[in-house]
Amino acid sequence: MADSPSFRTLQPGQTCQVWVSDLSGSTRLVYETRHTLFEAPNWDPDGQLVLNAEGLLWEVPATGGEPQRIPTEGLPPVNNDHVLAPDGETIYASAHDWHIYAVPRAGGKALQVSLDDGRMHFLHGISPDGSVLAYVALEPEAGNWWAHANVRLLAADSSWDIPLTDSSRPDDAPEFSLDGQWVYFNTELFTTAEGHAQIARVSIDGSDLERLTHDEQVDWFPHLSPDGTHAVYLSFPPGTTGHPADKPVQLRIVDVSDWDTPTATIDLFGGQGTMNVASWSPDGSEFAYVAYPLG
Repeated sequence: MADSPSFRTLQPGQTCQVWVSDLSGSTRLVYETRHTLFEAPNWDPDGQLVLNAEGLLWEVPATGGEPQRIPTEGLPPVNNDHVLAPDGETIYASAHDWHIYAVPRAGGKALQVSLDDGRMHFLHGISPDGSVLAYVALEPEAGNWWAHANVRLLAADSSWDIPLTDSSRPDDAPEFSLDGQWVYFNTELFTTAEGHAQIARVSIDGSDLERLTHDEQVDWFPHLSPDGTHAVYLSFPPGTTGHPADKPVQLRIVDVSDWDTPTATIDLFGGQGTMNVASWSPDGSEFAYVAYPLG
């Protein structure tokens, strides 16, 4: 899920760093700034990273370079929940009016995709064929954003919208498996402790719920590699509620056969904005993320 409608900015002395890592956890710095807070990279087929900052969409080469704004028309200010269509031709983005929009990757006119159903729509996944979006729907009560937070599936052509999960425990960050038959997400279904999210998956018909991580950490944002062999997720310290910014966090790289045993880890200062959405390179050999060190 994204942050609140006010755009995040860097604290005094804070730096925004865009990084790329390989499967072994070996990293390289792509871009660094003390002026603008960039978030949530996607990786397009042409080697560009698509990020958001200040309510706008930007691109920066994964090999390094200066960010360039992606021109859009009719797109409300966006948050850090955005994904690329499998062919790289369309960006689907959640905006601060709580709706999901489709906008040409090359820039152009935005079209609303989500329905006017009274829900808050936070996009996280797209099916391998590009026809279905997976998002978390929020239906707050009395100022509680998390009163109802469940996964829903939305046709990319806006023709239907159906529930996938329905419980009183918050879910978030849904993404599809390589074959399109599973949705991976983080959920508090397995505990009564507030905020103790773990990674799980569920079949697209809502059956066969399976817990994948079993630890004291607070695990968010599962992202499967394009070849389906590995995943990376963001792990917060025990006791964390939600997915806040400016925390000592860990990226955990795993083989999908064992989510509890990382094959490599990366420690950083970040959290919100670090890796809210899928950021794998098209060949699955690298992924991008953002750190926000202080001092």
